[in-house]
Amino acid sequence: IDYLAVNKLFSNTQIPQFTTFNASARPVLQEVTYKDGVSSTATGLRLQGKHAEAEAMHLQTLQLRETVLGKDHPDTLTSMNNLAIALDKQGKYAEAGAMHLQTLKLRETVLGKDHPDPDTLASMNNLAIALDKQGKYAEAGAMHLQTLKLRETMLGMDHPDTLASMNNLAIALDKQGKRAEAEAMHRLTLKLRETVLGMDHPDTLASINNLAIALDKQGKRAEVEAMHKRAL
Repeated sequence: IDYLAVNKLFSNTQIPQFTTFNASARPVLQEVTYKDGVSSTATGLRLQGKHAEAEAMHLQTLQLRETVLGKDHPDTLTSMNNLAIALDKQGKYAEAGAMHLQTLKLRETVLGKDHPDPDTLASMNNLAIALDKQGKYAEAGAMHLQTLKLRETMLGMDHPDTLASMNNLAIALDKQGKRAEAEAMHRLTLKLRETVLGMDHPDTLASINNLAIALDKQGKRAEVEAMHKRAL
């Protein structure tokens, strides 16, 4: 990843600052962290739609895990991801994107860029989505493309996550006004989802709808009608 280029997207973003805890508190922090009580509470708050409270709790969990486990521990990185999601749920897309980028950089540093780690691929996907929500469609498309290539290599063309990346890339292309390319990608995604998941799977039906939308934007009314009938 060209971090120099991506970092420019977040050059003015304020990332939450993490305080340093007193070392004497380590035994208490360790007990809380390993019990995952704080993390579970944060997740519960998020599921209730209490995103501001969840953000504060995820930040507390992150601080605890950084102190006890270290910045590059998998659980710490999970907390960073959870905090980014909580920020996203509140519409704080720039902050969420910056946090997803930070998580991705740490995961790649720890595991390597080519490590077949699903969490690293998920971080790439999350960053792409965060860019999309900021209206940075070209950057989002580039990140979705990179995620797709890695998922194809590591997971295979017919893996559900790979197919999800194909769908995301198609949508990113459409948002850039690249209608023909988006249509082609939606067609490929639909074909693979039909083969892998079956005609009645929700993801397959979503692909039919996405392709119909792409066709409609190009004025291909007859094909749109055929797609709608196919979905019935």
